Amino acid sequence: MTTQPTAAVLLIGDELLSGRTRDINLQQIAQFLEPLGIPVCEARTVPDIQDEIVAAVNVLRAKYTYVFTTGGIGPTHDDITADAIAAAFGVGISEHPDALRDMAARYAAMNTEFTPARRRMARVPHGARLVVNPVSGAPGFQTGNVFTLAGVPQIARAMLEDIGPRLQSGAVVHKVTVRGKGLREGDLAEALGQIAKASPGVGIGSYPWYGSYEDHGVALVARSTNAEALAGVQAQLEALARSLGVEPEIQS
Repeated sequence: MTTQPTAAVLLIGDELLSGRTRDINLQQIAQFLEPLGIPVCEARTVPDIQDEIVAAVNVLRAKYTYVFTTGGIGPTHDDITADAIAAAFGVGISEHPDALRDMAARYAAMNTEFTPARRRMARVPHGARLVVNPVSGAPGFQTGNVFTLAGVPQIARAMLEDIGPRLQSGAVVHKVTVRGKGLREGDLAEALGQIAKASPGVGIGSYPWYGSYEDHGVALVARSTNAEALAGVQAQLEALARSLGVEPEIQS
């Protein structure tokens, strides 16, 4: 593994590509990983087609330290992610005894039939390690450097708590936002480019907002693992805003 671990997120589901469902899993995975010093460097969305999932998983797991997949591990016919992960790693798949035991006990406690469809959620690629699901009981799993999570955001977020201790942390990326009401990107562009060019260890982004005619401006966001370099860039961004007649608001 590299000294700075990296991550990718693979979002799986026809409902995402059709626009029927709005994804928030990418955001919450990235927010969970950021304090651990693991930047999300790529995200993809693929349909419920096994070959597409397999191809994406194999590309991403070779390129990044960790891959997080969401979606497709439920009880219905189109929940094919577990089979796709098994195919990507070239292993078999069957009911995991621990998952089966725990799920059977949970459904019994709810006085609910543990149907064959529900048993499908206990199927795990051979050699995978279970990921605890404290919300609904059906587990996710870890296969190599790939973590397979549920698509329901509440469940996916809960599963991350079991995954966190397994991850190699990296250098934490510090961030500061210099927000200026009334700033315009066209006025900032040249000077901002010069600051960015002179600060190779700091990433700088410009994000305009438009609330209304009287509520608009630009948020300048700087990120770096080097706190000293970040402080220097922050000072330059503040000075840039003031040179344009705007008193900056700082958000760390």
